[in-house]
Amino acid sequence: MQLQLEYCLFLAAALFCIGIYGVITSRNAVRVLMSIELLLNAVNLNLMGFSNFLDPTGIKGQVFAVFVITVAAAEAAVGLAIVLSIYRNRETVDMEEFNLLKW
Repeated sequence: MQLQLEYCLFLAAALFCIGIYGVITSRNAVRVLMSIELLLNAVNLNLMGFSNFLDPTGIKGQVFAVFVITVAAAEAAVGLAIVLSIYRNRETVDMEEFNLLKW
C-alpha cells in the first residue's frame, strides 16, 4: 500500500512541476489556463492518494476532488470568456500584450 502512495505522489509532483513550469514560462493565455488545470489535477491525485491511504473505506478525498473539479470547470469557463473578450479587443492572446490596466 505504501508503494502505491509513493507512485501517486510522484506522479502528482511531476504534474504539479509541469504545471508550474507552464504557468511561469508560457506567453499564451490558453496555455496558462491549461497549466492551471494541470496544477488542479495534481491536487486531485494527492487527494485521492491520501484518501485511499488513510481511510480506504471512506470517500472524503473523492468528495473534495469533485469540488476541485467543479471549481476547475468554473475557472476554465470564466478564464476562456476573459481570454475571448481580450482577443476580440486586442486580437492577440499573448500575455505580455495584456496591458488593459495600464494608463
